[in-house]
Amino acid sequence: MVLADLGRKITTALRSLSNATIINEEVLLAMLKEICKALLEADVNIKLVKRLQENVKSAVNFEDMAAGINRRRLIQSTVFNELCRLVDPGVPAWTPTKGKNNIIMFVGLQGSGKTTTCTKLASYYQKKGWKTCLICADTFRAGAFDQLKQNATKARIPFYGSYTEMDPVIIAQEGVDKFKEDNFEIIIVDTSGRHKQEDSLFEEMLQVSQAVEPHNIVFVMDATIGQACEAQAQAFKDKVDVASVIVTKLDGHAKGGGALSAVAATKSPVTFIGTGEHIDDLEPFKTKPFVSKLLGMGDIEGLMDKVSELKLDDNQELLDKLKHGQFTLRDMYEQFQNIMKMGPINQIVGMIPGFSQDFMSSGNERESVARLKRLLTMMDSMNDKELDHPQGAKVFRQPGRIARVARGSGTSQREVQELISQYTKFAAMVKKMGGIKGLFKGGDMTKNVNPSQMAKLNSQVAKMIDPRVLQQMGGMGGLQNMMRQMQQGGGMGGAMGGFPGGR
Repeated sequence: MVLADLGRKITTALRSLSNATIINEEVLLAMLKEICKALLEADVNIKLVKRLQENVKSAVNFEDMAAGINRRRLIQSTVFNELCRLVDPGVPAWTPTKGKNNIIMFVGLQGSGKTTTCTKLASYYQKKGWKTCLICADTFRAGAFDQLKQNATKARIPFYGSYTEMDPVIIAQEGVDKFKEDNFEIIIVDTSGRHKQEDSLFEEMLQVSQAVEPHNIVFVMDATIGQACEAQAQAFKDKVDVASVIVTKLDGHAKGGGALSAVAATKSPVTFIGTGEHIDDLEPFKTKPFVSKLLGMGDIEGLMDKVSELKLDDNQELLDKLKHGQFTLRDMYEQFQNIMKMGPINQIVGMIPGFSQDFMSSGNERESVARLKRLLTMMDSMNDKELDHPQGAKVFRQPGRIARVARGSGTSQREVQELISQYTKFAAMVKKMGGIKGLFKGGDMTKNVNPSQMAKLNSQVAKMIDPRVLQQMGGMGGLQNMMRQMQQGGGMGGAMGGFPGGR
């Protein structure tokens, strides 16, 4: 069972509490049975599932429970915490030091996605302002250097390797020395893999490790092998000092529950998870946000990180416009560009509370990206007057403008009219938000806006959302809960409200 199916089944089991008139031991056991069944189907080790079951039972003791305790909330919170314990070894992950040389060495079996993941991690740090580089010390696999070179060139990351030197230790040492001299902060060394665990592989790893003295050895592991991950991770950890794990291929049909829980059992913290082939398909792994996202509660922390990367705070002009309820077509164009920069759309949607992890399939992802690009193309065909007019929709009432934009962008007039209609809704929404005194002051809506104003705002947002999307979010109640969580920063107290009866 894939992770999305696991999350859906656990969420369904937790929601069954809301249908029960009385919460007693019988209801608890029935719910636990469904959760444990889902975990076993996701390839989670039976011992770990049994431990979760026993821990929930002991934490929810109806005989000793004080009067007035919200039983639904207690059970939901306890299950959430136990799911976190299932994938969290409780070991702090290694973090790089800014302004210093941080050497990261990658190890793993051939075919686990090691070389691709090296580039993804280098790109991740590069986007956060680190000076990153790549070294190919894989001389075992034909084409390894070509692959790394191609990936690094595409991502504009400096790299080092050799077509003539066959000793991986020499290549690794030369590369590290070169990049140290140039004051690179993140130096990633890709090493050889094998089809299976062999003495020659471990010996080579050890020699490279002794030569470059890495600050962090990352074990890259293929999630599709499920519970077998534990034996693999342990074998590598016994030979070299593995400080962190990156689990790849968690998209598709990987039994990710087995992989993640197996790694946690080896006391090696998972730091990132790979969710696809693209360079942005690498997510930092944080236990609570991951479980929240799995259960459709969203990942506000991750979403805020994505937004902060765009440095929108620097755009004072836009913030000033929003405060005065102004929003032009050019502003909408720039926001669409920002959405594209944030990474895969299905990844972003999964971070929003109320959306399940599988809300968007890869097909829908492609369709959404294509749709956004089409909208941007239409706006590329608009002139400055149309883009910057404070009431852009009025300009397009003049004959010929819509036809000209459609002709210039290779789209139909109906599509251009739909874009103008969508813009009109956005602009009306911004105008209403701008009319709420103090909304943008200090960035905390809960302190600045009274409940009646927020209710009106929620209602306006609901009118803008596709009815199918609103239904997926749980109707108006789900939307209000999403707004509340976003205002509160997505803490656990807000997250539990995602289940009916959770508050």
